[in-house]
Amino acid sequence: MLPGSIQISGETLSSTEIRDICESLRENSVRLLSLRGCQLSDRDFGRICRGVAESHSLAQLNLNLGIVSNIHRVKQLAEALKTNRSIQSLFLHGSPLTDAGLVLLNPALSIHPSLVALDLGDCMLGDEGINLICGLLPPDGAKSGLKELTLSANPGVTAKGWGRLAIAVAHSSQVRVLNLDYNPLGDQVAGMLAVAVASSRTLEVLDLEGTGLTNQSAQILLDMVENYPTALRTLILAENSISPELQQQISDLLSEGEEEEENETREVTAREKNPWICQSNSSSQMVLVTSGLGESLLAETEM
Repeated sequence: MLPGSIQISGETLSSTEIRDICESLRENSVRLLSLRGCQLSDRDFGRICRGVAESHSLAQLNLNLGIVSNIHRVKQLAEALKTNRSIQSLFLHGSPLTDAGLVLLNPALSIHPSLVALDLGDCMLGDEGINLICGLLPPDGAKSGLKELTLSANPGVTAKGWGRLAIAVAHSSQVRVLNLDYNPLGDQVAGMLAVAVASSRTLEVLDLEGTGLTNQSAQILLDMVENYPTALRTLILAENSISPELQQQISDLLSEGEEEEENETREVTAREKNPWICQSNSSSQMVLVTSGLGESLLAETEM
């Protein structure tokens, strides 16, 4: 039987329900476990964590909205993550972690072999926490790291902390989605992020909704999109003091880039389907030769 999902929201969980969840985890019959906003005792939370540690099928764990409510629970979750090898996405949005909690959790996050998506929005983080998160965005080729990161609504982070994150994003070889909405970033931090986006070869989605931006930073972002080739395809700027005209210009340029990429993909696909297509320019000709075994050899001949 394929693993399924357990999704419970805003309920007070009984010991019987906890027992059933733990049995499902141990039987590897759960791929998604979401206990968003639920109420449970510390003892039962520990039971859930032991089930998470034993599961080989669990890919997504959602403990949003206050489930990880104290340092003791942070320690229990950290121990579970040290043993678990299957979780790909971890959601802790709305948990009062603080930097102290992330210090305890970070060793398990940094060595987890499968984790690619992390939501630490509204977790009361500061600059120390951001510094730890930068370690989860390793530079090109160093090791595996996060592909999706959410840090929404962490107003305790200063411009210095966001600057460190911008540097990490610029050099990360994997991060594709970055959500920073509802942080008081302002134009200064937006300028740092524009440089990071221009440098990144992978970042496709950047959410800056409600971050205190003005036309000043929007103009910088427009210049970046217009003059530098980037992987960026979606830039969210809603609920900022930015004119509709500037937002539309940025959106149009990003759409043009996406259309050009789609056209290039179609051309590559067409060439792959017809291995006898020749590409030529004024000085040389690229000829693709296929052998009878289905292998391909690329030879360049000067004309």
